[in-house]
Amino acid sequence: MTEIVTLRGDITEQHVDAVVNAANSTLLGGGGVDGAIHRGGGPEILAECRRIRKDRYPDGLPTGQAVATTAGKLPARWVIHTVGPVHSRSEDRSALLASAYATSLTVADELGALSVAFPAVSAGIYGWPMPDAARIAVRAVRESRTRVEQVRFVLFSLDALTAFEAAVAS
Repeated sequence: MTEIVTLRGDITEQHVDAVVNAANSTLLGGGGVDGAIHRGGGPEILAECRRIRKDRYPDGLPTGQAVATTAGKLPARWVIHTVGPVHSRSEDRSALLASAYATSLTVADELGALSVAFPAVSAGIYGWPMPDAARIAVRAVRESRTRVEQVRFVLFSLDALTAFEAAVAS
């Protein structure tokens, strides 16, 4: 059974096998967690992302999917890039958000990663309400058939930490 840990902190400082990047489909960096991971990891991450775009995903990484690169200068071994959905009030995209977590864990299993740190995917600029994002994330991890021993939800704000703690407790 996978241990789930919640903590407030900086995902780029986590000593885990893999950190998950809440990426955009271009894989070429952005703001928030994505920008922090690219800045902290250095140019090796971007170089691998460019190769992945050229060789495997010329139109961009699809929403709900995940792919791994080196972690560059980060203390983790790998970065697993996943694209979460933009929140919509008129369309239920929760399955895509759950898929972002589940697919990331599948990639972690393929890498042999036993510890993975996740941010709150889609809960930043993509506008997903934090309590719902936390509920979907925790459920997706609990329902995943993964060999990952520890999942850390590394949250930047106290509000996010509180939402994820509540989701884990329920």
